[in-house]
Amino acid sequence: MSGTLDGSAPLAVLLVEDDDGDAMLVAEHLADAEVAGGFRVMLHRAHTVADAERQVDDVECVLLDLALPDAEGLDALRRVLRERGGPAVVVLTGRHDHELGARAVAAGAQDYLLKHHVDGPSLSRALRYAVERVRGERVRQQLWDAHARAEENVRLERGLLPTPLVTDPDIAIAVRYEPGGGRRLLGGDFYDAVEGPDGTLHVVIGDVCGHGPDEAALGVNLRIAWRTVVLAETSDTQMLPTLGRLLVHERARTGIFATLAVLTVDPDRRRARLRLAGHPPPVLMPLAGGAAPLPVTRLGRPIGIVPDDRWEDLEIPLPEGWAMLLYTDGLVEGRPVPSAVSEGDDVLGTDGLLAVLERCLREEAEDGFSSERMLDRVMSQVRALTDERTDDVAAVLVVSGR
Repeated sequence: MSGTLDGSAPLAVLLVEDDDGDAMLVAEHLADAEVAGGFRVMLHRAHTVADAERQVDDVECVLLDLALPDAEGLDALRRVLRERGGPAVVVLTGRHDHELGARAVAAGAQDYLLKHHVDGPSLSRALRYAVERVRGERVRQQLWDAHARAEENVRLERGLLPTPLVTDPDIAIAVRYEPGGGRRLLGGDFYDAVEGPDGTLHVVIGDVCGHGPDEAALGVNLRIAWRTVVLAETSDTQMLPTLGRLLVHERARTGIFATLAVLTVDPDRRRARLRLAGHPPPVLMPLAGGAAPLPVTRLGRPIGIVPDDRWEDLEIPLPEGWAMLLYTDGLVEGRPVPSAVSEGDDVLGTDGLLAVLERCLREEAEDGFSSERMLDRVMSQVRALTDERTDDVAAVLVVSGR
């Protein structure tokens, strides 16, 4: 229950007091404060700490006597305090017990009042200030949490979304990442691209199931491990099994898996090999026009499901000039806006993406092909065709022979 301090709504206050006479006196003081200054209170009553514990989460302030049948002194205070998001607590102490009141404030109470030295103005002022301090602290905590999340996201993003390690001037790589559903936390989507010493081009895109810091951190581990095994010239047959063992070892809980698409392009850029671990097939686009998903008959299982699994290679002949889009499934799983795709389609789907890509290729042919502008166009048109996505999107556009 929440109230305001501007007189528009009563402030919910729980009085924890076993003495009926003292409770009546507090009620009279609060009634006087309402008459004098418009300070309105909805007063609840508890006779014991046990009774208070059942009501404390429904009020904004607790006025707590420190001498109760089932708890004395700071023990009573500790039982009604909440670690985060709880109400303000103002304690009532004996006639001359300043020391106990000061100890209560040090233990987490917002203020203390001496019984029989309280009147309407002093009581209402103590309650007002206590609630305002707690509200202010909540706002500061929320701002700090938001800042900490932003810093964490920056660190995770640097690990998930690195700068491609490619020097071939005839290769252009554009990359994009967009969080889904307005979330503030990154998901586990990641990508990378590395050119080997002999000119072989290696590209990966992956998606750890789930969202949040654990999944993002796991994505960072997988991305760094992939780059490491590529630079160490680990054989293609060992790459995915190695990543699978790492995932199983590093994941926060069982059942977490990741999908990957791993592309290896020969130095002459005319042939490639693709290994899919439960991931959507990339789309190949000859720069002369047209777009089609690579003809994959078997995706293979995601990593982290079957120990020491194996994945097949798909050999891909490449045209003279080509572009290839690797993406995570959030790009095609957005719900289409009315009339955006065929009636009855629940998601944009591969067909919807192909239509976008062919349209963007035609526009690029008129403007002079740019990989960055092409990918911007694709992402923008997909956003225009779909409602707010619930999943993250990572996309890598590789272009050869521009």
